Amino acid sequence: MPFLLRTSGCFLALSLCFISCKTSSPGNGTMDISQNASVDTSVTAVSSAHKTLVSEKEAKIREYQASKTRDWDLLHTALKVNFDYAAQTVNGEAILTIKPLIYPQKTLVLDAKDFDVHSTSMLKGGEDLPLTFNYDQEKLTLFLPEKMGRYDTLQIAIAYTAFPEKGGKEGSAAITDTKGLYFINPDGAVKDKPIQIWTQGETVHSSKWFPTIDSPNERQTHDFYLTVPDQYISLSNGEMVNSQKNADGTRTDHWQMNLPHAPYLSALVVGEFATIEENIEGLALRYFVEPKYKEGAKMVFGNTPEMIRFFSSLLEMPFPWQKYDQVVVRDFVSGAMENTTLSIFMEALNLNEREALDSEWDYIIAHELFHQWFGNYVTTESWANLTMNEGFADYAEYLWLEHKEGRDEADMHHFNAIEQYMGEAEEKQLDLVRFYHEDSEDMFDSHTYAKGGRVLHMLRKYLGDEVFFEGLRFYLKENALSSVEVHQLRLALEEVSGKDLNWFFNQWFLSAGHPELKINWDYSQPDNILLTLEQQQDITRFPIFKIPFKVSIYKDGERIEQTYTMDQASQQFALENGPDTELALFDEYSEILSVREETRGGELLAKQFFRSQSGLARVEALDSLTSNNSEALDFLPTMQLALDDSFHVVRELALHRLNRLEAATDAIVQLENKILQMAEGDPNNAVRAAAIEALAGIDNRKYEQLFYRLINAPSYQVSGAALTAYLDLEGNDTQKEELFNRLKQEENIRILAPLADYLTIQKITGQAGWMQEKLDLLEGESLYYFLGYYGDFFASVEGVPTEEAISSLAQLARVHKLNYVRLAAFQSLFGFIDEPGVLELVRSIQGGEKDEMIREYQEYYLSPYLNDN
Repeated sequence: MPFLLRTSGCFLALSLCFISCKTSSPGNGTMDISQNASVDTSVTAVSSAHKTLVSEKEAKIREYQASKTRDWDLLHTALKVNFDYAAQTVNGEAILTIKPLIYPQKTLVLDAKDFDVHSTSMLKGGEDLPLTFNYDQEKLTLFLPEKMGRYDTLQIAIAYTAFPEKGGKEGSAAITDTKGLYFINPDGAVKDKPIQIWTQGETVHSSKWFPTIDSPNERQTHDFYLTVPDQYISLSNGEMVNSQKNADGTRTDHWQMNLPHAPYLSALVVGEFATIEENIEGLALRYFVEPKYKEGAKMVFGNTPEMIRFFSSLLEMPFPWQKYDQVVVRDFVSGAMENTTLSIFMEALNLNEREALDSEWDYIIAHELFHQWFGNYVTTESWANLTMNEGFADYAEYLWLEHKEGRDEADMHHFNAIEQYMGEAEEKQLDLVRFYHEDSEDMFDSHTYAKGGRVLHMLRKYLGDEVFFEGLRFYLKENALSSVEVHQLRLALEEVSGKDLNWFFNQWFLSAGHPELKINWDYSQPDNILLTLEQQQDITRFPIFKIPFKVSIYKDGERIEQTYTMDQASQQFALENGPDTELALFDEYSEILSVREETRGGELLAKQFFRSQSGLARVEALDSLTSNNSEALDFLPTMQLALDDSFHVVRELALHRLNRLEAATDAIVQLENKILQMAEGDPNNAVRAAAIEALAGIDNRKYEQLFYRLINAPSYQVSGAALTAYLDLEGNDTQKEELFNRLKQEENIRILAPLADYLTIQKITGQAGWMQEKLDLLEGESLYYFLGYYGDFFASVEGVPTEEAISSLAQLARVHKLNYVRLAAFQSLFGFIDEPGVLELVRSIQGGEKDEMIREYQEYYLSPYLNDN
């Protein structure tokens, strides 16, 4: 027992130390009182510090979020449910087939939240044996008639009513509510809003509508029998094997999921939908949207077959399930959810055919699709390891964009994800895999998603594509239809690569933070440039990182890539780049997740823009060169090159910066024809819109007819930019009024925003009803953007009544499900702050806000008025 001996030895040594510290006064055997008092204080201090340390260590034990202990193995769930729309309840009968995993069991504990449990029984030999139970509204404990062993398979029957509206709590940034099952407009009271039911089970919310073991390391097959009004479609996991009409006007659909998956991935949707059907290599694909969006859905989801072929080929594994449905619902509490064979999306993907021309939703469609392999086929063992689901799905966005749009587009998406994580890192820096969190919902953050995806990108770039993807294939095959933790990924990649990867996983998955790099270049010997890197992160909290990196050398018209590894806090690298080197770039493609401090003058930035093969690096250089009207900016050749750049973001940035730069008129004139060509026919609609804006800045009256014509462009991006430019022209009042009357029935925010701005600038009092109508119509991001125009109109146009506007804004600020909409409505109320009662109103709204971040923003806006009072 060497460990116990070492522990005892330490205790004995500590005791002897305390004894030896006591002193006696010389010669008389008596103790010096003052010294004794000092010793007592020291002992007390040590004792206090020891108690504090013990308390901290004990808290670590208590707060550790372990994977759920599996006492039972849930094999199958047979579930019959019907729905009470008026009461918003679920009536269910469940039969769970289950057996002890390994140890004998006398009780069975199931997750069942906010139920009325009518009866519980065990089905045995044709008999229905009642079981006694305890129920605390979260856990249903069943007492078995005898102890059951690992070879005993039980069937447990439970009749219940579920109340998803009861007992809910706040969700997370990614999943804003925890009801599990949602009735949307169940009484049809909201005009033009469909009646729907849908579920959202992640993390532990499937147990809000059926009894189960609600843990990601559990797997079940299931048969769901859904009884719904006959006019509605029902959707669920797996395949529909039977549908039976009932005499009472309902229909019972039998959905069978014959491959095991985690309970949180079980789902259903009920409602009226248009259906688009496709088939690739025998796999049925279907897209479900509200009927008026059917044509748009063909475009929004149109790349799904190519995505499936691409991911299947990349992973050398066909789509692993029976079919794949994608459905768009109202009021979804997340962006989307990857239920097995049935992904559910937020209503922002409800686009008509014209809106779909500007659709940029491929990334979210790819994200949910990739989950069918990473998250569903292989599932995180615990929410602490959530990045094993979400990091992969986040990185799928990069993989798809790289395949479909090219590396520049993917790298821009990658850079935006870095920025997203860095924004969160200003407030918190935690381990990527973290076993200490208060609630599973806390794991849904930019660490798990954005950082997780970036870490996989670094791992890919370190190992190389062949090894990285071979490792993923091995990982999927080794862990098929099971749950994993981060070490399974490490072991799979080590098996394929032959490399030890503990260092990488320890610093990126199991530690917090990221490198903060100071980058210095010494060009005193141009043939052997000296690169100095310093890690400046707080190493008392974060690791000194081992960082493989690349330096790009541009010389003789070629790009040479050299690889190095930083494994010290401060390190120098001699590039030995040779003569005629034009440019050296550290991590040109921003592969390393890091904060960087690097000083580059205008000359180097200009070389970076003109030479770099990375679209992201060219964007960075052009942004820096044009942000400060750099003296190094050679305006005409730089802009000519930028407007012809292959990467649309470079072209768009150049157009946006054009009118902000001080340039000679003749230089602008030389670019004008090019800009006109771009407005008419650039392949990217965002670039066309930016070109229209640039032409308006050059000479808006000259291009009046162009703007008027392009208002009819198919793309709303182009049309909205042209409408804005035309309405900004002085005069033309009759034509503007005609335009408003022609376009006022539009519902797209790109048209509504310039129309609302026009009404405000022209102070047209007679359209207050139109403003209110559009406010009531819009949702999501469109509502968010419209709120500013709405508030400005009612606050600045004299003669329009403000009571309804204040009431509408207050209602949105109090109860809207989206926090950013609540905040925008709150801000808009400050346009009326001097009106009686409004200050008290906004203070009341701020006091009732539950989202801490939003409450802090509200407090910031309120603070000047509180100081004055």
